[in-house]
Amino acid sequence: MSSDEGVKRPLIAILSGAGISTDSGIPDYRGPAGLWRRDPDAEKLVTYDYYMNDPEIRRRSWLMRRDSTALTARPNRAHEAVVRLERSGAPVRVITQNVDGLHQAAGLPDRKVLELHGSARSVLCTRCDARSTTEEALARVATGEPDPACRACGGILKTATVMFGQHLEPEVLAQATAVARASDVFVAVGSSLQVQPAASLAGLAAEHGARLIIVNAEPTPYDDLAAEVVREPIGDALPPLLDALTPRSR
Repeated sequence: MSSDEGVKRPLIAILSGAGISTDSGIPDYRGPAGLWRRDPDAEKLVTYDYYMNDPEIRRRSWLMRRDSTALTARPNRAHEAVVRLERSGAPVRVITQNVDGLHQAAGLPDRKVLELHGSARSVLCTRCDARSTTEEALARVATGEPDPACRACGGILKTATVMFGQHLEPEVLAQATAVARASDVFVAVGSSLQVQPAASLAGLAAEHGARLIIVNAEPTPYDDLAAEVVREPIGDALPPLLDALTPRSR
């Protein structure tokens, strides 16, 4: 019997925000050079009421998706560090505010990733819930359908993301809440921790005894609760931080 057999390993929860993907070429939203600061009107393109009620907003939104790097981006060192931690045998759960799918593209199993805001890689019909791929919808845009409708029922299509004005999926949020409460270490990386209810998970973890680590370029509302706050670039800071949490390093 090995010396650590039967020993409960600490649960490491990672809340990832847009900042973890900037090194992959995907811009963030609320940082100093974020999309919403550069073009506040762009927020309408991902706001549910505007999207559903204005065909021009939908056309512009599809063009934004077409021009986005989210579907072609590749995982970076930060995503790879998370996978390395998981493969070391540490109990890891990722709660992500991102819709780019880069954690899974890096090799993290789907079952270990909770996508709070959905996925930009698939499309759903707002009327009948039929699903298809974003690549298929964008191919239709490229061939002259500026606002492609559902082929099954003619309803409005949108990416399977949670837009502003929509609620998170209750089941996903419940799972994320349970992970935050159960975590021993909670790493919030690349998140402004301003968007609720996702941001409150950091506080919830700390309240339940987790060691809270925040890795973000700008101050967050939860810095005072953190055991450690890291301001260095995420691609440089996260790999050694997570490597130090691997079971063989303990």
